Amino acid sequence: MRGTGSVLITLTACVLTAAFSRVDGQTQPPKVVKKPATAIFSVGGADTFREYCAVCHGIGGRGNGPAASALKVPPPDLTMLQKRNENKFPEDQIRAMLLGQRSLPSHGAADMPIWGPIFRGLEDKDITTMRISNLLKYIRAFQVTD
Repeated sequence: MRGTGSVLITLTACVLTAAFSRVDGQTQPPKVVKKPATAIFSVGGADTFREYCAVCHGIGGRGNGPAASALKVPPPDLTMLQKRNENKFPEDQIRAMLLGQRSLPSHGAADMPIWGPIFRGLEDKDITTMRISNLLKYIRAFQVTD
């Protein structure tokens, strides 16, 4: 795997301080901490999701991760992707989003990077391809269809 170099991420790799603080009796939003991205050893879908996605989308993919309240646009409920797409899992669309080939307005500007460029900065192309393929299988497995 390549070094992390200057690749920085915000809100996306569990680097958010999710605890709320109180100042003068008012609850303050979570504090965002920027840290270098790191690759995890496992390329399994569940592990990748937990490490890179769950901070915003929640462990179950419902958009309720610890960083969700700090985002300007709430993360979507990933369990509903198939249902919102005429009961067809939009694999190609999700892959394109993950690789940074398709704009995702809810991810905002540079402060919410798309994972493809992050993965490519951390690891070789074959590992990135495998990681994203496994992540798609994992997300497909928790789709609500009724």
